[in-house]
Formats: sequence, structure tokens, C-alpha cells
Amino acid sequence: MIIKKTGLRNFLSAVGALAASATVANAQDSRWTYAASIYLFAAETTTQIGSVESKLSFSDALENLDMAFMGAFEASNDQWSFGLDYMYTNLGFTGDTPGNVFSGAETNLKTQILTGFVAYRVLENQNASVDVAGGFRYFDTETELNLVGGPPVPSVTASEDWIDPIIGVRANMRFSDRWSGTAFLDYGGFDGDSETWQVLLSADYALNENWDLRFGYRYLDVENTISGTDFSFEQSGPIFGATYRF
Repeated sequence: MIIKKTGLRNFLSAVGALAASATVANAQDSRWTYAASIYLFAAETTTQIGSVESKLSFSDALENLDMAFMGAFEASNDQWSFGLDYMYTNLGFTGDTPGNVFSGAETNLKTQILTGFVAYRVLENQNASVDVAGGFRYFDTETELNLVGGPPVPSVTASEDWIDPIIGVRANMRFSDRWSGTAFLDYGGFDGDSETWQVLLSADYALNENWDLRFGYRYLDVENTISGTDFSFEQSGPIFGATYRF
């Protein structure tokens, strides 16, 4: 199921209203806690439009990066959690292509990915907990691929945005007073045109009561059909970040 950009503002307003009402309803019962994170996703990026594919390593991405921002925010109260994760990337590069016909693909890639979820804790003991989650993933892309070093062919483009509903599960584990870990898996789309899924594995080291350092691995896949052409976007690699809890 896809929700177009025209409904994004109303959709996010409804999510915000729901979160606000939950805050008021639970304010008397439990204390809210918050976590704000900023991180680096050292990802290899593969983009494909139709039969044209371009791949970029993280080291090359650093050299060709025009702008990037990655951050997350979560509010928790008792068994309930509300979270947002946002990534913005603007790249221009010549990436590798399969086969020997072309030397590469000139790629201009601008993406925004916003994932939001509501999670409910279904299992908890002294050292572990499990949450089930439901939410959305908003994906906005402006991508142009131009094959070079071979016979002349027209460039291919993909410019579209959409929202997919997602479901997920999260497991939290505490290993010691300072070390903890999280495993998060989500899947969404639920129709023939769009599909998305993500795996996030992370370890957190508590510097003090408020600050954590985070290390981990993330895989993200987004697929859709844009103007009758198959489009896919894939990122995978380590993450490094810091979290402030209050």
C-alpha cells in the first residue's frame, strides 16, 4: 500500500495528535523518557532503475557527498514507545556497473527516508525485553543514472515519493551496567508494487547517565515501480553514533 506525498502532511499530523493524546493520557501514570541520537551510516549504496545499476562504496561516498544528515528520536512511557528515524543524502558520483559494456554510471542521487513507529512492550524481564511495532516509512527519491564509457544511451531517472506501512519487532538486551544491545527488524509495503524491509543490530555503551555511544550494522532495502519502471535502493554497512537520554 502506498500513500502519496499529498497526504504526508495530514498523515504526520494525525500521528502527532495520537502521540500527544497518549502523552496526556499517561502523564499521571508514568514518567516519559526521551532519547535523541545522531549517527553516521557508513553504507554501501546500490541503486537500480530498470536494468541500469550503480553501486557506491562508503569511501567513495565520502568523497562525493554533497550533504547528509541522520538522526533519530524516541519517547517512551511504560510499555509504549514512539520513534522517528530520518536520513537525508545528496550524492553525485560515477559508480560501478555490472558487465564490461560500460565503464560506469554517472549518478545523481538525492534521498529522504523517514521511518516512524509506535511500539508496545509484550515481554520483559530483568535483562531483556521484546516490543512489537507498527508504523510507516516515507521514501523520497530524485535519482538520475547515465551510463558512460560505451555506446550512447539515454539517461534513466526516477523521481517519486511514497509512504509504506510497516510492522516490526524489537528485542533489547542488557549485558552489563554499561553494555546493552538492540535488534530491530521491520517489513512493509504489502502490495505488488512496493516493498521495504530493514535489519538493525546495535550495541550501546553508556558513558554516564545521559550519554551512550552506539555501534552496529544496518541493512535497508526499498523497492517500487515508478512510471512503469522497476526501482530499487539498497544500503548496508556499519553505523556509529551517540545518544542523549533525558
